[in-house]
Amino acid sequence: MTRIKVLQRDNMNDEQRQVCDEIEASGGQVRGGPYWAYIRNPKFMRLHQGMSDYMRGCPLTGRERQIAVLTVVRHWDSHYPWAVQVRASHTEGVDQEIIDAINARKHPDLKDVGEQAAYDVASELVAAKRLSDDTYARANKVFGEEKLVDLVAGIGFFSMVCCTANAFDITPPDDAPARLLD
Repeated sequence: MTRIKVLQRDNMNDEQRQVCDEIEASGGQVRGGPYWAYIRNPKFMRLHQGMSDYMRGCPLTGRERQIAVLTVVRHWDSHYPWAVQVRASHTEGVDQEIIDAINARKHPDLKDVGEQAAYDVASELVAAKRLSDDTYARANKVFGEEKLVDLVAGIGFFSMVCCTANAFDITPPDDAPARLLD
């Protein structure tokens, strides 16, 4: 059960409605989940939306990004983001076997070096709170500095999303097709 009241447009103040209008005018949509919390601070909501837009268009491939995101979401056991990010992962062509392995906390069978590096960086950074010299060197060789910065920033960004969803117990609807394993 979500701890935070879901604001409907009628219950929003002018600035909150304006942010929603801006997001929708740019082709986005104010979705559920952590957005239910973020809309309470319109300035933060704008910043979050900008970061979200950047991450979707950053130099990482969609599969690299989604493998890292799923790894972070699984680490945080965050139910709402899992449901949403599995759908996004399917859109980016991530195989169900990879999704299932991450959900089961098993190492996925990744043939692509970028996807493997994205998984390694995400899993090591959230588990150990840092990267070993070896993992850093391999990831830097695969991605270069710019893409590696994007990857690490994305891991932090999605950790924040998961913390928000967990703190406010923002859970997916009962009919959400993707669920975390216990």
